[in-house]
Amino acid sequence: MGRPFLFRVENSNLAYLTESLNNDRMPHSDTLDAALKALAHPTRRAILAQLAQGDATVNELADPIDMSLPAVSRHIKVLEDAGLITRGKNAQFRPCQINPTPIKAVITWAESYRPIWEARFDKMETLLNAKKETNND
Repeated sequence: MGRPFLFRVENSNLAYLTESLNNDRMPHSDTLDAALKALAHPTRRAILAQLAQGDATVNELADPIDMSLPAVSRHIKVLEDAGLITRGKNAQFRPCQINPTPIKAVITWAESYRPIWEARFDKMETLLNAKKETNND
């Protein structure tokens, strides 16, 4: 059998990635780290999905989640500390709302890797097509 598939970063992809990582469009590490840490838990992602539909109070956010109100509040605090949500000052209700800025930071970071992922998928497609042609012969 042939050599195992190893991906080599093409010079143009490496240059693009290096430029992306070094320019001002990339988010600060602390913002990105906090956002990724907060997004790592499925409960916090579910809370963000709810808030994508509109503002909600802590009780409204906790209602569909099968855990105690204090546990949900701790998840909300993590999201708030990461800047992913903000809390209103509407008397005692303090509704939560989504803040897109840290999410944009995650998208910017992930998009910087797009040329590498696309090149890998293109290479894999080429190899699979070549293998398919070989099997048909």
